[in-house]
Amino acid sequence: MKVLYAAAEGSPFAKVGGLGDVIGALPKSLAARGHEVAVVLPYYDQIAMRYGHEMTDVTHWTVRVGWRQEYAGVKKLSMGPVTFYFIDNEHYFFRGHVYGDWDDGERFAFFQQAVLEMMERVDFIPDVLHVNDYHTAMIPFLLKEKYRWIHAYEHIRTVLTIHNLQFQGQYDAGMLPELFGMGTERFDDGTVRWNGALNWLKAGILYADRITTVSPTYAREIMTPDFGCGLDQVLRMEEGKLSGITNGIDTELFDPATDIHIPYAFSVEQNRDGKVKNKKALQERCGLPVREDVPLFGIVSRLTDQKGFGLVVSELSSLLQQDIQLVVLGTGDPRYEEAFRWFADQYPDKVSAHITFNLELAQQIYAGTDGFLMPSAFEPCGLSQMMAMRYGSVPVVHEVGGLRDTVEPYNEFTQTGTGFGFGEFSGYWFTQTVLKFLEVYQDHPSEFEALQTRAMSADFSWDSACERYEQLYAQMSM
Repeated sequence: MKVLYAAAEGSPFAKVGGLGDVIGALPKSLAARGHEVAVVLPYYDQIAMRYGHEMTDVTHWTVRVGWRQEYAGVKKLSMGPVTFYFIDNEHYFFRGHVYGDWDDGERFAFFQQAVLEMMERVDFIPDVLHVNDYHTAMIPFLLKEKYRWIHAYEHIRTVLTIHNLQFQGQYDAGMLPELFGMGTERFDDGTVRWNGALNWLKAGILYADRITTVSPTYAREIMTPDFGCGLDQVLRMEEGKLSGITNGIDTELFDPATDIHIPYAFSVEQNRDGKVKNKKALQERCGLPVREDVPLFGIVSRLTDQKGFGLVVSELSSLLQQDIQLVVLGTGDPRYEEAFRWFADQYPDKVSAHITFNLELAQQIYAGTDGFLMPSAFEPCGLSQMMAMRYGSVPVVHEVGGLRDTVEPYNEFTQTGTGFGFGEFSGYWFTQTVLKFLEVYQDHPSEFEALQTRAMSADFSWDSACERYEQLYAQMSM
């Protein structure tokens, strides 16, 4: 089977969030199962600086972006069994970042058309074209409405994965003629119109042959008004082609036994000694008192409302009355950045705040902490909780989306579970759940160590997720 993934980001080349991790891992896993797999990404300047000398120039042509003629080059790089193609246009993609420009609509309108025009030129016409989030969600629509005349494309099947429904790509209807070179018929008849705007994600939902999300619970949630971000009605209408497949993580990369970023390697069998040594090293690095007995919590996240930091900040003064320590790593909403700086200043023996992103420190937080706070308001899948568990940092999560699918709440009666969870999104229940964590940690150390062992032993590899995608692709080809 031939599969082409199209996305706005992909590890290790350009990564902003979980989408980048998926594009870095899923194609590799699928190719290892014997399929012919390729990925197409924009050729950002950061990619050029790091990997440009390894690239092969394949071809170039001009893409019509409305009345404009825009250069489109294709570069190629093989990484293991996966072929990566990159759409080159310095005007659109040499910006020093991936997202956030006023003309993102034009940038990704160009990219999507270039992807479809590239396939014949590089002689890679897939059985399945798998697009991701709104940046590439117009591709199924374009394939069936604008490029349907290309005979070689008539058997391509499309999959749209929604990594985060909140971002939908909503633009003026004039974009259809001005950037895509199309008429407005499908906007005028309501097909791609939603709340008076051209909605890229709605177009993808309606035109893709299959829709997936990154966890089964999130697939159910987005069909409800509370989580549907206004598109729940459309998703309920297309329920028959919607499914949820939980993301995995790269278990070779996130392995405490081989991780070069942590001071002391350890495994499930050496969990106790490894955690103690890494905890001491983290406390020393972060300027916290070195104490083995104090529960040390970690946060590695974007500091946003979605990630539940309204709860954390509102409850932290109360929680810090307990004998705990907290290390925070992340950037985001200035309110939360400033709040964590303030707590670090007021409680220097309890809180260490790092308002930045540092991969090495992130890994050391996973390895050195006893608990990991991730009380997201909503979470399509989440990767940090799986990474933390891999390193024996027991998560405290809001039981929503992928957090519900990956963290089994601790049950003191059956001695089961891999973390601690709360159902109602409130400061009270967040605090009560942290206090339950402290009770088990302090009063039942053997139970807590068993809980850590179960968390570290959970299977978050891409093997099972990849098998689900493989089955989905096979069903589409029948």
